[in-house]
Amino acid sequence: MPYRHFERHRTDRIGWLRAAVLGANDGIVSTASLIIGVAAANADHKAVLIAGVAGLVAGAMSMAAGEYVSVHSQADTEKADLEKEKHELATEPEAELKELTGIYVHRGLDADLARKVAEQLTAKDALAAHARDELGISDAFSARPVQAALSSAASFSVGAVLPLTVAWLVPGDLMIRAVAGSTALFLAILGGVAAHTGGAEIVKGASRVLFWGLLAMAATYLVGSLFGVASA
Repeated sequence: MPYRHFERHRTDRIGWLRAAVLGANDGIVSTASLIIGVAAANADHKAVLIAGVAGLVAGAMSMAAGEYVSVHSQADTEKADLEKEKHELATEPEAELKELTGIYVHRGLDADLARKVAEQLTAKDALAAHARDELGISDAFSARPVQAALSSAASFSVGAVLPLTVAWLVPGDLMIRAVAGSTALFLAILGGVAAHTGGAEIVKGASRVLFWGLLAMAATYLVGSLFGVASA
């Protein structure tokens, strides 16, 4: 019986991790920035909360639609490439075998061994061999539009709820400082967790997310303040 080595790598998480981190980060930053911008324009507490809820709903739908369309485009491209490869395997099997052999030679195998590997992989599953080694399509990186859309929408909503909850709980005169401070904490935690999950350096991951979040909140605060002064 052949030995099978079971091992999970972090690349298995790339599909859902990318969409989840992007969605949560977007939810936290955009909702917190919206709340701060509206509050800085001297809007009342109820108006700020309504704007935050509207931002949550609109953002979640936008993330889902954007991810679905973009990832579906990738899936369509992969499907077209696989159909083309399937046709070539049916009409020019020897040329495809030579092509696969050449790939393995380029990767460091000698010509005889490369030919044997190509023949054995072709015999087992020619399309899978070409998809993986010629086209670079594998299960870990293949496009999953529905998964990406749902993951982005859900993570955006979870992220958006955090600053929205803080804005709901604190009085109006403390809202901007409370939302900004708590959002900075949320972003640092998100960046650290995402970096740890992906095997990257935690401090760098947290700092990177925190920097852009603070920049966005500062920009919307400035815009809100200008409109607040203009309408006063």
